[in-house]
Amino acid sequence: MMFYPFDETHMAQALTLAERGMYTTMPNPRVGCVIVRDEKPVAEGWHERAGEPHAEVHALRAAGPLAQGATAYVTLEPCSHFGRTPPCCDALIKAGVRRVVCAMQDPNPLVAGRGLARLREAGIEVVSGILEARARSLNEGFISRMERGRPWLRIKSAASLDGRTALANGVSQWITCAEARADAQHWRARSCAILSGIGTVLADNPRLTVRGIPGARQPLRVIVDSQLRTPLEASVLADGHALIATAITDITRFAPYQTLGAEVVSLPGPDGVDLPRLMVELGHRGINEVLTETGPQLNGALIRAGCADALLLYLAPSLLGNAARGMFALPDLDSLAQRQQLHILNVSPVGSDLRILAQFHNI
Repeated sequence: MMFYPFDETHMAQALTLAERGMYTTMPNPRVGCVIVRDEKPVAEGWHERAGEPHAEVHALRAAGPLAQGATAYVTLEPCSHFGRTPPCCDALIKAGVRRVVCAMQDPNPLVAGRGLARLREAGIEVVSGILEARARSLNEGFISRMERGRPWLRIKSAASLDGRTALANGVSQWITCAEARADAQHWRARSCAILSGIGTVLADNPRLTVRGIPGARQPLRVIVDSQLRTPLEASVLADGHALIATAITDITRFAPYQTLGAEVVSLPGPDGVDLPRLMVELGHRGINEVLTETGPQLNGALIRAGCADALLLYLAPSLLGNAARGMFALPDLDSLAQRQQLHILNVSPVGSDLRILAQFHNI
């Protein structure tokens, strides 16, 4: 396996192309492809929507006869199975490409190395592993669902510098600046589902929709409501694209919500809704990424249950004091050895605020 100095440059472009499908490809991964001849790009493509042609097909169509003897840079191993579209391996072989460079192997068990093997059997030179960390970050939700059977869950919270999300009386609008709130819409848009709790629904009556992002799909709204108290007139139920997870087992109580087009799933656990089972349920539904829009109780419960993968925090340059509400309802610790460890991935200014992206160490 040999890499050339220019491989990283072309793969970086393929990854940039893949990002164009950030809000539209789910439940499929985001994938980009660049066709290169004599070290110069001649065509490119990216996967735009599930059920439509994959990145390789778009790029090969744009390249036409120039694909013969060329190198294809693909951010994810080309598929080798028939899904809603034919295998991309076959398209690359038919086009006569000489070399295929992949950022990473596909975690989908239906592919998982088979695509690379088929290309090699056809006499095509294959290398893998260029900019793999960036490729994995782009599709961490898809990878999580394929490898763990559940989505990647980010806990989003907006707080003051002393970690307070609302005053003691519940007032929280607005702690963070307008730019931070607009930035959060992009994280909603890339998520397959927005998860909230009954407390937030009753207190704020949120819509949990994506706003201001043209072309973005609306995520599934997931409400954790152990006693099934969601009002039928709640904004989150307005268009029926909602799922209520409850501990109630009496299915006759589900009917009013089902009439509105919402789904209700019974997932009773020791302390209400079984959150790990909910994550598996969402994985079965093709949900790759989940973003929380909820309060400290459910945020803390998700962390305690091992369902949280990352934190997306917006911190405003203000102090609200000890009486104000915190971000996470977590048990008291007896020693620092019991603390939750995180790895900070990124800190960026957004307007007058800071955005911090951090990942739990046990991931």
